Amino acid sequence: MARRFSRVALTIIAIVVVLSVAIFFGIYHLLNRAKPFALGEHCQVTTPLGTLDLEIEQAQIAATIAAVAARRRLPERAVEIAYVTAIQESKLLNLPFGDRDSVGVFQQRPSQGWGTVKQLQDPVYATGKFFSALVKVKRYLKLPLHDAAQAVQRSADGSAYAQHEADAEILAGAFTGRVPKAVHCWYPQPEKPAAFQPAKARKELGRALGGGAPQSNQIDAASQRRGWLIAAWSVSHAQKYGLHQVRYAGLSWTAVAGHDGWLADAKAGQGEVEIA
Repeated sequence: MARRFSRVALTIIAIVVVLSVAIFFGIYHLLNRAKPFALGEHCQVTTPLGTLDLEIEQAQIAATIAAVAARRRLPERAVEIAYVTAIQESKLLNLPFGDRDSVGVFQQRPSQGWGTVKQLQDPVYATGKFFSALVKVKRYLKLPLHDAAQAVQRSADGSAYAQHEADAEILAGAFTGRVPKAVHCWYPQPEKPAAFQPAKARKELGRALGGGAPQSNQIDAASQRRGWLIAAWSVSHAQKYGLHQVRYAGLSWTAVAGHDGWLADAKAGQGEVEIA
């Protein structure tokens, strides 16, 4: 009787194992085929160096840093230095708190002369202050990224910035516009459509890039690199300003299908980025 029970038990266990494996692989394949936006708000950055997943706020900060660098005509390496710093200090988030009186993306301290708390929680201002300090560092473009960051920040452990160098290179290639169509975001569409605020978007873009806000929703790109910088900024800020579509260089991104990334669009011009 015991022997018979053992055979029955083994048979049941085997069936359970087979079913468990089948269920596991079934769920695995379903998840792989499911649209990523079903999991929530998200941005993805893809360049030949790799792929990074970002929160939408992180993408907005990364886009702002690249835009401020462009305004100052700084090279991509300066952007990489800013990214290793911002990732280490705040994870690319605009924090209202920090160690002692540190605040913002770069965790700058009002008591150390960086600015007021309100100013330092403005990513455009905070980034400008960071770059103003960076360009004063002797031969900063020749230094390792983490050494250049430490020369500005003077943190307790300057070596910590080094762990973010690979991510910074991916972000810089995407948000400076050097790598086309590298940034796309997606998020659930609300039942009540968000307010369409292109004028506010243009004003904020102009504040970051300098030269004033663009006067229309068709923004002059001047060069392909600048065009993709503006396009990446616009996609990253689409949810905030209720933008439905961004068009550039024969491609378009739409909010309702943001997970699909950039798709061919015959109406997308080559010399200007259109937001709608």
